[in-house]
Amino acid sequence: MPAPRTLLLTGAAGGLGTLMRSLLPEYGYALRLFDVRPIEDEPGAITADLTDTEALREAVRGVDAVLHLAGISLEAPFEKILKSNIEGTYRLYEAARQEGVPRIVFASSNHAVGFTPVPGVGDAPIPVDTPRRPDTFYGLSKSFGEDLAQLYWDKHGLETVSVRIGSCFPEPTSVRMLSLWMSPADGARLFHAALTAEGVGHTVVYGSSANTRLWWDLTSARALGYDPQDDSEPYAGKLLAEQGEADPRDPARHHLGGTFLTDPPLWPY
Repeated sequence: MPAPRTLLLTGAAGGLGTLMRSLLPEYGYALRLFDVRPIEDEPGAITADLTDTEALREAVRGVDAVLHLAGISLEAPFEKILKSNIEGTYRLYEAARQEGVPRIVFASSNHAVGFTPVPGVGDAPIPVDTPRRPDTFYGLSKSFGEDLAQLYWDKHGLETVSVRIGSCFPEPTSVRMLSLWMSPADGARLFHAALTAEGVGHTVVYGSSANTRLWWDLTSARALGYDPQDDSEPYAGKLLAEQGEADPRDPARHHLGGTFLTDPPLWPY
């Protein structure tokens, strides 16, 4: 599949969307931007809610693929998660089906498997087919998105790569992130691979850099052509000195979901 020329980027005003707005054009994409919030200095951006079916139909019309980053990215009351992350994602898929868009790259999350214990020293990394164990309503919405993607592939032939993103920031800000961090440059590499690999059907991958302390298996991501270049280890000394190693008495430090497992969830995560 050749690199799509026109890419709809939902959630373009968010943190990850803003990073990808600057990086993805280097791969040859012409971006069509979509967000519920206005985007400064982008007069052509579409400002609309994911539940606005007419705006979504117009947004997806004629694009080669969609990178779906929009939605609530932290825990929230179920009613808000339902409207934005569950109903909104469904409406995006339905608009894409109606307009014949061939592929979506869906921003899933490690919180879809947040209650999975992290591997110990010498243990095998967590496989991508580990049972889903969402840690929050937010994680539940990402599990729904993965199942929705499978349904639309099986029933309608709409391809999806679901990327269980760890933490994509310019640099890691916690000890936990040393194992889940995805540099923005590696994020662009992974999204580009997910947009261009052939015959993906519905593929689930983990999204992180090639971290020395990596917890999960990147085999399915590498099979798409993803070649991560970065590692969180240069940040380890400073973060460990500031925050210390995981407390063995704290279960939130020993599961993928981290402080999302606490009630209420705590940030930074």
